[in-house]
Amino acid sequence: MAKYPLPDPYRDCDQFPGSSWSKRLSAHVADLQGQITKLKYEVADQNPRALVIAERAEIHLQAARAALRGNGRWPARPFRRFAGGHTDGALANTHEAEVAILRIVPQVDLRWRGLAVLVQARLHLDPQDMRLQQLETVFAHQNARIEAPDRELLVSTLHAAYQAEEAERAKVRSFMHIVCAATVMMALIAIGFAIWAFLQSKAIGTNFCFLENPDDLSADPTICPFGKKKPNWEGVWLIEFMGMLGAALAGAVALRKVRGTAGPYYVATSLLLLRLPVGALTAVIGIMFLSGRFFPGLTALDTPIQILMWAAAFGVLQETVMQAVDRQGRALLDNVRSPGRAPDEDAGRPPRKPPPPPPPPGPTPRVSRMAHAVAARVKKKS
Repeated sequence: MAKYPLPDPYRDCDQFPGSSWSKRLSAHVADLQGQITKLKYEVADQNPRALVIAERAEIHLQAARAALRGNGRWPARPFRRFAGGHTDGALANTHEAEVAILRIVPQVDLRWRGLAVLVQARLHLDPQDMRLQQLETVFAHQNARIEAPDRELLVSTLHAAYQAEEAERAKVRSFMHIVCAATVMMALIAIGFAIWAFLQSKAIGTNFCFLENPDDLSADPTICPFGKKKPNWEGVWLIEFMGMLGAALAGAVALRKVRGTAGPYYVATSLLLLRLPVGALTAVIGIMFLSGRFFPGLTALDTPIQILMWAAAFGVLQETVMQAVDRQGRALLDNVRSPGRAPDEDAGRPPRKPPPPPPPPGPTPRVSRMAHAVAARVKKKS
């Protein structure tokens, strides 16, 4: 009699570095490994085809483990985790392993696994999907009994539901990558402008200073952000800092609308980081608008503190643009459905139609006269 291997030989339950989502998925991988091991010992001598499928499922689990733990060395590891690419690979391989397990589980377990497939399909598939409708019909008219011919329907429905879930998560990851790229570009522009102000202190700093007498356009501006009487690069850097300060304050206020997510993507964090360089550039552009007399009546800033407060106000003003980006991020996160959702979160989805009624019974076949005669003769002899 074959012996079972030692518990957790793949060290799926070890405390390896990673996010909470990665640890939860690793625990799920350990559970799937236990199911595969059990199935392999049950079907090893009876069904060679099932043994091949079980070994293929183990390969998928190995790929999931490699994706969860192989995040590279320290310099690149935080960036790869933040990007979330390895999480998609781990999740996809875990899903394929579950589909493979469903192909070889005993017939007696199909009923309970069918319920899980139905829940997953209702979460991610469109209500008009023909596979989902057929599965609902099977559950409604067969008292949730899954027969052998329905196994392939379960497998195809579960596979389609998992692919839909992976597509939902891929949209979130793509959005986060766009936000991260925009953050880097905005930060480079802000840093480049600060370096330019450092190299061309007088030429750039003059655009951020104001006249003591707004009517005397021939005089040199002497009211500068840093408090000195002549333009300098420190004033430009201070304006960018005040813009970031205002953006950080606006982002802290916006946290009241942020909801936590069980997924592996840092959408809210990336949106908060995007606010900082946008706030710095908004402050720079806003102060230049005031210095260039773009807004009538807002040209006489008498003290350096007024310039700094206007820079902070322009940093807060970027929130009007970022709110639209926040709404897009929340919409993508809400689209990733998971078990236990509140009923009102799916209010925008089309209503689910009930499964179609069972087909009417066919006409009762007529009994021939000869059959009646034979039955009567048998009855008389008895």
